[in-house]
Amino acid sequence: MDQPKVTPIQPPVLNATGQFMDAVAGSDVEPSDYGNAVPAPVSEGWLDQLASGLSESGWMSLDVRERLGDPLITALREEVAILDRTDAMKRAGIGRGTDLVRDRSVRRDRIAWLQGITPPQAQLFDFLKAIQQGLNQRLFLGLKRFEAHYATYHPGDFYKRHLDSFQGRASRVVSLVLYLNEDWSPDDGGALQVFNRDSDSEVCGLVLPEAGRMALFMSEEIPHEVLPANRTRYSLACWFRQDEVPLPL
Repeated sequence: MDQPKVTPIQPPVLNATGQFMDAVAGSDVEPSDYGNAVPAPVSEGWLDQLASGLSESGWMSLDVRERLGDPLITALREEVAILDRTDAMKRAGIGRGTDLVRDRSVRRDRIAWLQGITPPQAQLFDFLKAIQQGLNQRLFLGLKRFEAHYATYHPGDFYKRHLDSFQGRASRVVSLVLYLNEDWSPDDGGALQVFNRDSDSEVCGLVLPEAGRMALFMSEEIPHEVLPANRTRYSLACWFRQDEVPLPL
């Protein structure tokens, strides 16, 4: 008897010849000349630093601007700006599949999923794959894949306190957020507020969403929230997962 085939259900993506290129054509945003900029290699020592931070406190924040390079960060910011200006981003919800709820009292951002189909996304995915492999080697997390999306918060938008994965679900294991905003100040709002995993009423960190800043944390352990933004805020979120087959969003 033939074995049944399992076909992954892909999340919404930016099609190179469809939605994304239509957005570029219809926008007044002029993409910069990305060229052949190559991020700095991910070193073993840097991966040791990530693993140590996750092991000790469950989260960390660090500057990756020099590692990724300004051209890549600028190109990613221009992609999400194009999508935002052309209304190509969708209102985000809570949950997945048939359980998805769009509750604007909890979160108000808009998102667009990535699949590595543009040169900047491909460079970013190489970076994310290196992190996945490095964390597996050091922490034995069994990460099998990752998913990522752009997020836009307009003035007044927020995401109330939450966990990225339910306890024991073992799907999303490690969360990563990369910020893309130039000249961001505390008065601009939109900071990531991180709570202590051992005393979840205690705020243990506040991360400004400035360009090149990255937050990394354990998805099931670290409560966090996005405070209301006072100007348009761009970011990129990624989740490293233990499951192999994508679920419908």
